[in-house]
Amino acid sequence: MTIEFIKKAEKTSATGEDDTRRIVADMLAQIESGGDDVAVEYGRKLDGWDGEILVSQETIEAAAAQVPQRLKDDLRFAYDRVRGFAEKQRASVVDFETELSPGLWAGQKLIPVNTAGCYVPGGRYAHVASAIMSIATAKVAGVENVVACSAPSNERGGVHPAILYTMNLSGADHILALGGVQGIAAMAFGLFTGKKANILVGPGNRFVAEAKRMLFGRTGIDLFAGPTEILVIADDAADPHIVATDLVGQAEHGLDSPAWLVTTSRRLADDVIARMPALIADLPEVQQQAAEAAWRDYGEVVVCDTDEEAATVSDEYAPEHLEVHTENLDWYTDRLKNYGSLFVGEETTVAFGDKCSGTNHILPTKGAGHYTGGLSVHKYLKVVTTQRMTKDANRDVAAVMARISRLEGMEGHARTGDVRLEKYFPDEKFELQI
Repeated sequence: MTIEFIKKAEKTSATGEDDTRRIVADMLAQIESGGDDVAVEYGRKLDGWDGEILVSQETIEAAAAQVPQRLKDDLRFAYDRVRGFAEKQRASVVDFETELSPGLWAGQKLIPVNTAGCYVPGGRYAHVASAIMSIATAKVAGVENVVACSAPSNERGGVHPAILYTMNLSGADHILALGGVQGIAAMAFGLFTGKKANILVGPGNRFVAEAKRMLFGRTGIDLFAGPTEILVIADDAADPHIVATDLVGQAEHGLDSPAWLVTTSRRLADDVIARMPALIADLPEVQQQAAEAAWRDYGEVVVCDTDEEAATVSDEYAPEHLEVHTENLDWYTDRLKNYGSLFVGEETTVAFGDKCSGTNHILPTKGAGHYTGGLSVHKYLKVVTTQRMTKDANRDVAAVMARISRLEGMEGHARTGDVRLEKYFPDEKFELQI
């Protein structure tokens, strides 16, 4: 077994975490104690915004007037597919009740959370697709109150008009012109709306991700997330130009976005590495700077001898986005286990899923693909259980429960069964000790 790193990352996903935690913890404490006023002040300081925070319907309508019809059509295209996929997900889980033994029925019920807080990034890029991914999916799940937020700016006159339009299209009930930690905190603490989020969802920078992590427990979150990741598995038949372009396409997300190539072909590895600088240099300045730093500091290229080795390496990374460019696509599709979303074959690419093809782009990073998938309708649903039984069913269940409870030393538990047996079957004798 030979696995060779011909390009190794200089930094890891843990780089800079201590400073981030300190800053976020301080901000959350201040906003929770100071409420709306402190959140507004952070908005002025960090977003450069001193306008309305709770966006009015008049502002939403004015934003819609600024969005070109072609863009509206494109957003509807994306919305229809994301919503359609979410509806299929919702239909895949159902309420049920089943009789486990005579007179003993148990079941599950799916109850949407009451309020969801949806964060939509609006700083470097206007992430309209994220509004669809989080808000439309929540509404399909049946969430009654969706509070959404995004970073505003004075240059744009508030939240980006296309983001506002998309939030409204997707069904947001309240929209806050707040970005970053202050936006997350406002949704979690119910500022401006009086609706405390039961779950916080949506991608964001390291400060947003850390705020969600710190609030987890007080509120649910979609997943522990970090910078966007891509891993491409490729063999000798893959097109090196497409592979390199896909890596660059995700590296532009940010300075700390990992881009990984795992290949069974040294020739392809060398070819992809050689193409990366020119493809990065050809980007606009802001995207170029992000992709250059990401590839330099977080990019890796791994050469393996066999497909099994390549799959093993990929599963260890558990990447957010995983593309497979190989001749034996079915083998990899069946074999791979750890990833956020899988893109099979050259004909599909991460960006399709990111923007409009239907699957959700809010996905696990930093190895979380080992234990969770991405955002879905299911994240907004509480799966609760119900139980009911007849008096006759108590004859077996109560006696078994009492014996197990006494073995565990829980006499109080046991007696809750004893009293029912005494009431329902006064003339019968039961063995209630192990």
